Amino acid sequence: MKAHKNVYRKNFSLIIVFLILITVILVIAFITAYNLTGKNVEGEFASKKIDVLEQTIKPYNEFFENKIKEITSYQGFLDSASAGTYAASVFESYPFVRRTVFYDIRIGNAVENGNTLNISVKSAFEYYPPDPKIKIVKKTNLIQGSDFKQMAAKLNDFIVQSDTISVPTQDELFRAFYDVKPDKISYMNIPRRQDIKMYQDLIEHPQPTVFKQNMITFYLDPGYLKIKNVHNELYQEITVQPVVYDPLEVQEEKLVTEVALPGAFSNYKLYFASDKSYLTDEINRRFMPLAGLVMLIYFFLVLTGWLIYRNLNVNIKLFKLQYDFINNFTHEFKTPVSVIKIAGSNLRGESPMSERQLKHYGKILDEEADKLNDLMNRLLSFTQLENRSIAINREEVDVAKFVNGYIETFKIKYPDFNITLDILGVKTFFTDPLLLGSVFQNLMENAYKYSHRDKKHLDIKIWQQKKSIFFTFSDKGIGIPGTELSNIFKKFYRLENQYNQNGSVGLGLAFCKELVNFINGDITVKSKLNQGSVFTVILPYQL
Repeated sequence: MKAHKNVYRKNFSLIIVFLILITVILVIAFITAYNLTGKNVEGEFASKKIDVLEQTIKPYNEFFENKIKEITSYQGFLDSASAGTYAASVFESYPFVRRTVFYDIRIGNAVENGNTLNISVKSAFEYYPPDPKIKIVKKTNLIQGSDFKQMAAKLNDFIVQSDTISVPTQDELFRAFYDVKPDKISYMNIPRRQDIKMYQDLIEHPQPTVFKQNMITFYLDPGYLKIKNVHNELYQEITVQPVVYDPLEVQEEKLVTEVALPGAFSNYKLYFASDKSYLTDEINRRFMPLAGLVMLIYFFLVLTGWLIYRNLNVNIKLFKLQYDFINNFTHEFKTPVSVIKIAGSNLRGESPMSERQLKHYGKILDEEADKLNDLMNRLLSFTQLENRSIAINREEVDVAKFVNGYIETFKIKYPDFNITLDILGVKTFFTDPLLLGSVFQNLMENAYKYSHRDKKHLDIKIWQQKKSIFFTFSDKGIGIPGTELSNIFKKFYRLENQYNQNGSVGLGLAFCKELVNFINGDITVKSKLNQGSVFTVILPYQL
């Protein structure tokens, strides 16, 4: 037994070491995963601002690339009313445009210099986004400010240098007809190729003809940009600030980053700020799935360790059961074999024997041979039951006659065995009497064997309930510990007690269980230590 205890101890220690190891790995994995998640969130805080910038300036890009170019479609024929209508559509779709100035331009001969054109403003109008409708706020006098002068110079140079055979590139068009400055964009409609040719002819051949051209200057306010925080899990606060904005003190518990706005908003930037606790919430949110995965792996490893330990435990117990079985089985064979050998030696002796002695030794040989035969038959029957190689012999059984036959047999075999029988409303039922008889023999034998000398008592009760018949065997024996109740029907299992040191191979109750199951029944047990046990056999009334 000491050897077995040492093996158990080694297995248990191995499991403890395994659990400690994977727990340490779990803690390390948690710490590493949390730190990596934190670094990933901080990295995204610095890089995902580009996504916010792109979504925020998307209306500006659409305005710059598409809406402004609509002026060209008028081919210089905008007037104050149509320019107002156009301005209204701009104010409605692009709130960051806070004012427009429309220039109605005239192009003619230069009086003093024949190599240039006379580009002048006939009239100019300002438009504001009123509430609720767009109206012309003010009609100005002739305006020739710096915006117009620069655009006029660009247009003149473009006409002079333009090659009407080839198509100008987008870069050439941008340099000639756009003027992007902080908070404003000026645009002049792009003349057609034939218009440019006429302008060139006008330079070479002066004539009184005057051509129309349009120009609009858009005044922008970045404060009206709608910030689209597409990563509100990272950025708690986003504001538009001047490029030179740099707070003197940044709180330690805050993270900040920034990105410059493009084009006419180049004097401004998007300023991002988030509390560290705000990012901690995002780190925890992202960490939870990782933690769940790590815990799942941990539980899988724990389950694997437990299965390995259970396997070792079962194997050790199985080894012990097999060892005890061989030990007891050897003892069971050894005793009758020894008796047979002694009797055989005496029979072979030279001394003559009387007829009485011969009969005595013959009886001994017969009894011991029956013991060996009974043991072999039990093992053979158990194997046949497990393999389902026995056919059920269905017969109608007279309950009272059947049970009383076994009671009488046991009273003759054990005169001190007190057996009572109580049959409630059952006369006959259908079953295999041979198989049921084996169950009765084993349960009655156990009731006698595992009872104190002065408590050799067995109470048998039989009754019918619905389509089942119940048999209870109640004794006043030594009882079965609660921890052993789940094991007593296992093959080769033996309870360690003073009544079971020798003479048992652990097949009796296992044999009963197999028999009852084979005839479509069930067997259960209730027991209290030192008070007795109750075995209940439930069989179908009609087999």
